[in-house]
Amino acid sequence: MAKGVRMSDIAQRLGVSTVTVSKALADQKGVSEEMRERIKALAEEMGYRPPVSNRQETKRSYNIGVIMGEQYVEKYATFYWEFHQKIITCASQKNCYVIPEVLDSVRVKELEEPKLVQEDKIDGLIILGGIRTEYLRMLKKKCGVPVVYMDFYDKQLQGDCVISNSFYGAYYMTNYLFRMGHEKIGFVGTVLATESIMDRYLGYRKSLMEHGVQERADWVVKDRSDESSVFCYDRIPLPRELPTAFVCNSDLTASRVVRSLLELGYRVPEDVSLVGYDDWLYPGLCDVPITTYSVDMPRMAETGIDMLVRRIEGDDSRCNMQIIEGEIVIRNSVRSLVR
Repeated sequence: MAKGVRMSDIAQRLGVSTVTVSKALADQKGVSEEMRERIKALAEEMGYRPPVSNRQETKRSYNIGVIMGEQYVEKYATFYWEFHQKIITCASQKNCYVIPEVLDSVRVKELEEPKLVQEDKIDGLIILGGIRTEYLRMLKKKCGVPVVYMDFYDKQLQGDCVISNSFYGAYYMTNYLFRMGHEKIGFVGTVLATESIMDRYLGYRKSLMEHGVQERADWVVKDRSDESSVFCYDRIPLPRELPTAFVCNSDLTASRVVRSLLELGYRVPEDVSLVGYDDWLYPGLCDVPITTYSVDMPRMAETGIDMLVRRIEGDDSRCNMQIIEGEIVIRNSVRSLVR
């Protein structure tokens, strides 16, 4: 038996996509009978062996790959490590096994396939956190197994994804500040850095518009150096004239705002209030308990696994975006101005 023969090898020999090969070998619709027979014959000739789960049809067990960029596992960026643990827990409950892989920036830039894809180890793939569109396009072409985007979506590519309700989450948080008597409200986040931050900014804008408040450009504050960075500043460049409250695109950014305010002699929430998003902060980063919109990671993980398993088992319905609601968690970072 030839070792290491992949579906992409078969696809290259026949001049078809790996998706076509995958469907043919799984006897799924969408492939002509003539092409199906050619693919199966060549697969046998080349000695291709499918993943274990595909050969044991009586046992509903799948190998699920989880990949994420190295930028999400650097210092303080541990939100995704916890998310990864939720995925592992959910997968094990559904008789699935998770194979993780962290992608360094060089491999992403050079469009190098993940090792777990190269070695045909998986039945389905979860991409956790955003990756360049060019890389996603390469994976869509070469992967040959179902893919689910987790905690992000790509506006240029249609794909199954599971995201938190960024738009309405930020909208709810901004409305909460208005209920607490605030009208001078700023936003902290580099708006074009990610689709999630953009959605949270738009939720903030919706609330301002509904309350008849004009946005001030100097109160929309960047939290990172450019639109491609995932790392926020250690010190947030605050405007000279401060609003009474800020909506921050994440709790990590909120903790940076607290630090920056303290260094300028302002107290939170006595002088300036703020709210965050995601309800995850590395212990010890901030002494102020932050009011936030909590992301339901367990439900997102379960939804993503269920979606992927259905695809593995032959669901060929159109791509689906699942938006998972969270909830407001009230702590001590907002001062009431209601008289």
